[in-house]
Amino acid sequence: MSLQDLTEMLNKQKLVDGMVLSQNMHKQEVVTTLLQKQHNAELLKFIEKQSASELSSYLEELPLDEAQRIWRMIPPERENDVLWELSNERRSALAGDRQPDFEDSKVHIYALVDGRLKSLPISKRQDLEGAKPIWVDLINSSKAERLFIGAHFGLELPDPIEATDLEVSARFHIEENDDIHLHSNFLSDRDGASKSVPVAFILHDGILFSLRSEELAVFRLQRRRALTQPNYVTDSIDLLLDLYGADVEVSADSLENIYAKLGVVGRHVLSEAITDQEAAGILADIAEEEDQNGRIRSNILDTQRGLNFLMRGRLLTSDQISDAKQILRNIDSLNSHTAFLFDKINFLMDATIGFINI
Repeated sequence: MSLQDLTEMLNKQKLVDGMVLSQNMHKQEVVTTLLQKQHNAELLKFIEKQSASELSSYLEELPLDEAQRIWRMIPPERENDVLWELSNERRSALAGDRQPDFEDSKVHIYALVDGRLKSLPISKRQDLEGAKPIWVDLINSSKAERLFIGAHFGLELPDPIEATDLEVSARFHIEENDDIHLHSNFLSDRDGASKSVPVAFILHDGILFSLRSEELAVFRLQRRRALTQPNYVTDSIDLLLDLYGADVEVSADSLENIYAKLGVVGRHVLSEAITDQEAAGILADIAEEEDQNGRIRSNILDTQRGLNFLMRGRLLTSDQISDAKQILRNIDSLNSHTAFLFDKINFLMDATIGFINI
């Protein structure tokens, strides 16, 4: 539905209300109350199907009295998202002095104080005033939040999923204003479910901006280290390198888990006898470990491309080059492990199928 559909709905409701009020009928108040409930249910159904951006555009275009009626019907849990999209003038007319808030755990800002990262409390837009961060970390942020933060710091912040869908050759580049863009996939291994999560990085004016759709163990590890260890990082590029290094560490831990699981599977496959049902379960386990091994290999190759880009662009200091080379050596080591695992997986797969055929 569009603004035209909403306008027609409101006009129709006004027409019906006017007809009821103009007639002197029995129990008119009851009829009016029932009619109002019907109108409200119709509007609530309409609002439920609209995005925050669509609702805000309707509130901007409608006459103020109708916009106020729609605003009062928006569920409280959606109000903040809509406020982000509204102009200052219309927001003031609808919500008074209320300002849109950053939702919990969506925006983290860190400054470097006495060699340590210090988290700056951010809940409202005014909290950004005067902040001089070294790292701005956004998790599942809305388009309006990205637009506001980007405008505040003088850059455009992309959607991390759309940015990482780019061709590989376009994921790492330097803009005309010297902003450095890197788009990589990071491993998420939670509750036994493994997947790749796209992360967009931008180095702008000495600040590292990171954007992703969900929390990652790599980022928790980095925050814990930098918050507790003095002089762990000295600038935004140090932060970026450490995030890539932590991703390699997490990938190594995941490979160890694959080793352990394949060891259990191998002992089962090579036991004296297995049933067809057990063999089917084994094949499913092997396929799952093969999928995770491939995902790890893809992610660390992505990290390798990012590090090579930074080194080729002469964007690192001598110490940072040394750190990057160490991470690349670790990646080379993991690549040999993933290749060995692929061989082991193929052996177990062939052995299981052989038992099934026998």
